[in-house]
Amino acid sequence: MTEQLPEKQNMDKVKLEILGMTYSESSSGAYVLILGEKPGMRRLPIVIGGPEADAIAIGIEGEKGTRPLTHDLMLNMANEFGIRIQEVVINNFRAGVYYACIVCQKGDDINLVDARPSDAIALAVRAGCDIYAYESVMQEASIVMEDFDEEEENNEGESNINKVENKNSLDLLTLDELEDLLQVAIDNEDYMKAAEIRDEIKSRV
Repeated sequence: MTEQLPEKQNMDKVKLEILGMTYSESSSGAYVLILGEKPGMRRLPIVIGGPEADAIAIGIEGEKGTRPLTHDLMLNMANEFGIRIQEVVINNFRAGVYYACIVCQKGDDINLVDARPSDAIALAVRAGCDIYAYESVMQEASIVMEDFDEEEENNEGESNINKVENKNSLDLLTLDELEDLLQVAIDNEDYMKAAEIRDEIKSRV
C-alpha cells in the first residue's frame, strides 16, 4: 500500500541506529532488535522472528549469496525502476505492535509504502538509508537508559529482578518497585522484561 507523504513528515522524527540483536528468553525462536536514539539515551526494543533477524544481520554484514535474497531483490527492483529508498520511519505503536513505512522517491514524487519494521530495516541496511521513529512512538514505547550505581545494582539487582518471574506478578508491585525493576532490567539488557514493566507502569499513570 502506498500513500502520499504528509506535509509535516520531516517534523518530530528521531534518528535511530541499530545497536544490536539479542535472543529473546521469553519468546522461543524470537530476537529483540535494539534501536538507539542518535544521539540520546532512549532505546527502542522490537521483537522480531529468526528469519527477520537473519535478513537484517546479512544486510549489515554485506553478505552476498549466489542468488539475491528477498530484500536484495526488492532493492534491485527499486534501482531498476529508478526508485530511491530515501528513509524508513517507525511511524506507529499500537496495542504492542510497531508499524513502519518506507519513504520512496522517484523523480519529484515521494510516496510511503507500508511495511513491517523488520522488513523496512532489512531494506534500509542494504540501501544505506537512515532509520527514524516518530517522537510519539519514542514517547510511547522507548526505554530510557539512565546512570546507575553499579555497586548498588550488583548487590540488589539480582534479588529484585527475581521478584518478577511472569507478567502477572507485576500487578502485585507498587510503582516505586516497578521503577526499580525497570532500571535493573535495563542494566541487565533484558529488554523484553523491561518492555513488560514499562507497559505496566504506563497502564497505571
